[in-house]
Amino acid sequence: MKKLSKIALVAAVSALALSGCGSSDSSSSAPAKNDDGAVRLVVGASPAPHKQILEFVNDNLAKDAGFTLDIREYNDYVQPNVALNAGEIDANYFQHLPYLENEIKEKNYTLDHGAGIHIEPYGIYSKKIKQLSELKDNAVVGVTNDPSNQARALDLLQKNNLIKLNPQVASPTIYDVVDNPKNLTFREADAPSVPKILPDVDIAIINGNFALQNGLVPSKDAIYTEDPTDNPYGNILAWNSKATGEKLEGVKKLDAALHSPEVAKYIRDTWPNGEVIPAF
Repeated sequence: MKKLSKIALVAAVSALALSGCGSSDSSSSAPAKNDDGAVRLVVGASPAPHKQILEFVNDNLAKDAGFTLDIREYNDYVQPNVALNAGEIDANYFQHLPYLENEIKEKNYTLDHGAGIHIEPYGIYSKKIKQLSELKDNAVVGVTNDPSNQARALDLLQKNNLIKLNPQVASPTIYDVVDNPKNLTFREADAPSVPKILPDVDIAIINGNFALQNGLVPSKDAIYTEDPTDNPYGNILAWNSKATGEKLEGVKKLDAALHSPEVAKYIRDTWPNGEVIPAF
């Protein structure tokens, strides 16, 4: 086997300084209930598909369940957990469990979570080739720089026999590639930026939500798509583990609504080609 001879990384793309567009008012200082008695929840979410799913819940299920949503849109993977841990929002819906677990480990966040709601299968995209068998030696591969999603991306390459990863490492990074027969070079970027560098690399491995936000349709545009069967990357609702009282009760009601048959049907009807799949 040809040992990894080049992990010459192209300089990482500068992280986008994108933050949530919500107001600076903290969730804890806002009224817990509206005039009609519904618990008011401030929830941070990615634009697609998370915000869309929350809007469906707010329009169709929230009133009967006794809560209402103030949805704050975030365009990155950092600020939603910062805001949640600081008590600026009541919950967030943008991440899968491996990502949250890594965030808690690295940053000592006091966050809790529910079960998986939906899966966005990862995809490999290219503007230069139509199938992975066409990938040439010394090709440049765009990958995210956050650990849990980078491990997920590299697993797709390993499944296609393009690299081999150190089996002793639970969450491998590009530095854990032990065999690289095509001498691939990895170009790292923060997750929102990976679709932006697609024209400049040979292939890019893109998170499902950022693919959708950038006009990519996984079922049509991806040259390889992650298998959703037994997929551990179900997206979850997270909340602050210090939450109590009416707010915690409201968050639990929201989590139940997100696992309802109505939401499962909405997901299947809105993304009939499997771009987003119910995880329950």
